[in-house]
Amino acid sequence: MNLIEKIKNLKKEKDAIILAHNYQTREVQEIADFVGDSLELARKAMNVDAKIIVFAGVDFMAETAKILNPDKKVLIPSRLASCEMASYLSPEMIDEYRKKYPEAKVVLYVNSTATCKAKADVICTSANAVEVVNSLDSNTVLFGPDSNLAAYVATKTNKKIIPLPANGHCYVHTNLGVENVRRDGILMVHPECSIELQKIADVVASTGGMVKFVAKSNAKRFIVATERDMVSRLARDFPDKEFIPAWSNAICLGMKQITLSNIYNSLKDEIYEIEIPEDIAKNARRAIERMLEVK
Repeated sequence: MNLIEKIKNLKKEKDAIILAHNYQTREVQEIADFVGDSLELARKAMNVDAKIIVFAGVDFMAETAKILNPDKKVLIPSRLASCEMASYLSPEMIDEYRKKYPEAKVVLYVNSTATCKAKADVICTSANAVEVVNSLDSNTVLFGPDSNLAAYVATKTNKKIIPLPANGHCYVHTNLGVENVRRDGILMVHPECSIELQKIADVVASTGGMVKFVAKSNAKRFIVATERDMVSRLARDFPDKEFIPAWSNAICLGMKQITLSNIYNSLKDEIYEIEIPEDIAKNARRAIERMLEVK
């Protein structure tokens, strides 16, 4: 029996479901029950009937699934599957900024820790950040931890957007520079990329937004400016079209910690379980649910 068959048998035996992000390798995407962006995965996590959720993504995603499913067992196959962007922000920093801007609302990107989410007024993803910000009654918004996404939102709203902190970013997307990005096709750019790169894009969209854009487009060749395995998702969904990574070295090392082998081990031994203190989970859940009410 091969590894894929063993995983399928364990899923059935243990009443488990595998959720995978678009940045996972093709083989991981193919074994998953659902593949999507952060917003799609958050919505899917709210409607899971299985007893166990195995999250093929990075730590903040598994935390979000646990926050939304406090009575289910949520597993992440590798403790090394982390998001460097999330480390730019701390709860203490949020408290400090709130003192400086008492009239502001705090909008945190889903790429943040559970302890930070518990301090937020509302969470957002790259797919709904503009709608979330525009739904608030405050004209000043503290937005973190991604300064590039904050800059993108600032171009789409009349509200004052203050990045929290000023230098938060994703190394995968900031390394996608104008000078090293291919442009021999429709250029799709993630809003975590620099404003300079966003300005030359044919479309700026979340990974889920890219899927929707391609579905409606008559074009046959697309340059994908985000983590390179987004191409795997698009190629599976649209085999009649061509997708090329804007830069072949755009690799999220955290995402690549997830493999078929450790998914199998995670299911077999039920490791590594996500646990979040109830007070933190309660406040974070409130902020996430507010996001899901918006879009």
